[in-house]
Amino acid sequence: MPECTNPLWSCAMTGAASCLAGFRGLSVVIHGSSGCYYYPATLLHARLYGTFILENEVIFGTEDRLKEVIESLPGDTRIAVITTCVPSILGEDIRSMLSDQDVILVDSPGFIGDVEAGYRTALATLAPVVDPATSGINIDGASLFDPFSRGNVQECTRLLGIAGVPVGTIFAQDALHKVWKAASFTIGTNEDFRSGVGTYLGGMLGFSEIQATFERIAGVYADADIDPVCREITEERERVIYACDKYLRRYDPPTVAIFAGASYAQFAAELLNRYLDATILCVRTRNEPPPGGRYPAARIAGLSDVRACIGQYEPDLVIGSSFERSVCPGRAFVGITPPLRGRVRLAHQSLAGIGGTLHLTEDVLNACMDRKPAVH
Repeated sequence: MPECTNPLWSCAMTGAASCLAGFRGLSVVIHGSSGCYYYPATLLHARLYGTFILENEVIFGTEDRLKEVIESLPGDTRIAVITTCVPSILGEDIRSMLSDQDVILVDSPGFIGDVEAGYRTALATLAPVVDPATSGINIDGASLFDPFSRGNVQECTRLLGIAGVPVGTIFAQDALHKVWKAASFTIGTNEDFRSGVGTYLGGMLGFSEIQATFERIAGVYADADIDPVCREITEERERVIYACDKYLRRYDPPTVAIFAGASYAQFAAELLNRYLDATILCVRTRNEPPPGGRYPAARIAGLSDVRACIGQYEPDLVIGSSFERSVCPGRAFVGITPPLRGRVRLAHQSLAGIGGTLHLTEDVLNACMDRKPAVH
C-alpha cells in the first residue's frame, strides 16, 4: 500500500492546491482527511474546502460526502477537486462519481511526488492555451506555496510597466479564464514552478538575469522601452555594492549554508558570493536540483539532515525556513522558503525583480550584523 513518505513541505497535494487556489473563479476541494485539508489551508492562506473523510467513509465509500460538499459550494465558480492519499489508496473511481458534475479533477495524492510535481499536475489538468491575439508577456512561477509569490508578481508587473509592456496571464495568480488566453511569451519569477506556457524569455532573479531577460523582451516586443529598467538595474547594483563593501570593511565575509527550493537556493548563493564574497559551504534543496548549477546542490530528506549539515559545516549564516531556524540557535538566519513562522507578514515582499535582490541583500546584511561580532 503506498504512503505519503515525503516531508510535509514536499507533498504533491499541497503543490496542486497552491496552483489551483491561485486562480480567481475556482473553488478548490481537498478530497481527503482533515489533516490533508488543514496543512495546505494553513500554509497557503487560501480559501479551500474539504471533505474531511471519516473512518466509516473509508469503509463504505466517500461518494456521498464528496457530492454533499460540492453541492454546497457557491454556484458562480468552477469547482476543482484534488484527490489525496485515502481515495487513491481505496481505488475509488472519482471521475465516474462526478460524471454529472462540471468539475475539474486533479489526481494528486501526496505520494506521487513533491510540491512542484503537484503544481505541474494541476496546471497540466487545466491545459493552458496560448492565444496569439493576446498581447503582453506572461508572468510565470507564482505559487501560493512560495511566501514571496505575490510580491514577485507585483515587482515583475512594475518592471514590465516601466518598459511599457502589458502583462499577459499570471501563472498561477489570475482569473481562471485567462489560463486559456495566454500570451505567446513568458518570464519567470521562480523556475521551480515553470508552467511551460509560451516561449520562455528568462527569469527575474538577480540583476544580470533581469537585464538579459529584458533584452530578450526588447527583441520580441517591438514597443518595449527597456532603457528605464536597465538604468534602474545599474543604479541599484551600485547601491548593493556600496552596502556590501561597507559591511566588509567591518566584518569578515560570512560562511553560508542554504536550504531552499533549487531556484531560490542558486539565486541566494550567487548573490552572496558575488557581492559579499561569501563562502557557500553547502546548498541543499527540497526538490530535485537541476544538473549543471554553479553551486553543487543535493536534495535533503528532512530535519535530521538539516541538523547534521549545520553541525558539520558550522556556518555563520543559515538561509532556509523555520525548520532550519529551529536547529541553528545563535547563528544569523534569513528565511526564504516556507514555512516562515513567528513573524507577522503583511507586506508583499519579493525575491524576484530588482526589488527582490535589494530585499534579500538587506535581510542578509542586517541578520549578519545582528549576530556577527566586528573584527576590524
